[in-house]
Amino acid sequence: MPDARRPATFDEEILNAESPAVVSTESEVARLDRVRHELDRGFSMLAGLGPAVSMFGSARATEDDPVYGLARETARRLGRAGFAVITGGGPGAMEAANRGARDAGVTSVGLNIELPFEQAQNQYVDLGLTFHYFFTRKVMFVRYACAFVVLPRGFGTLDEMFEALTLIQTHKVRHFPVVLVESAYWDGLLDWMRERLVAEGRIAPADLELIRTSDDPGEVAQIVVQGASRQAVPG
Repeated sequence: MPDARRPATFDEEILNAESPAVVSTESEVARLDRVRHELDRGFSMLAGLGPAVSMFGSARATEDDPVYGLARETARRLGRAGFAVITGGGPGAMEAANRGARDAGVTSVGLNIELPFEQAQNQYVDLGLTFHYFFTRKVMFVRYACAFVVLPRGFGTLDEMFEALTLIQTHKVRHFPVVLVESAYWDGLLDWMRERLVAEGRIAPADLELIRTSDDPGEVAQIVVQGASRQAVPG
């Protein structure tokens, strides 16, 4: 067996603490203290944020990418409807969404994550937090949002989207809108879900109704407003 190496991130440290391949650098007490600190800091800083929408999108979208413009305009429409905008705080579509929130004059939140490669916080974040742990960061995305708006991205966005759908399906959280933007990107996934998950009884047909798709920023904002009304979210 190769020599044990130091963990690259605090996530790896806590999740691989029992593995002989990774050096354990902290005690269990220290790990729990760090988790508590991240949750406590997030709860304290985001208290009083008001109605908000969590937006997810590719860090790789450049300013001339149509997805960047779509994210910015969607966030601007959401801001004009009275919603703060929460993103992962990084570049690309996240930057565009924070920029759209800034355009609308609402609070622009960035929840950054410590990674082995540096992800700098974008310049349009008004309220920024950096998390060591993905799972503490996920709590903030759900706790303070009354909707998820999901633009094309990769594994991280799919993870957030399916976790939200699972929480709604199992009634762990209130039923809030999950809106997929740029429908052509998502068509194949949704077709597979109908043809395999629904057809084979893995999920109920009604479960697919938890997902909405739209390419129109104004319609996205309308879906979110209607969902907030159902949740009795104060305007």
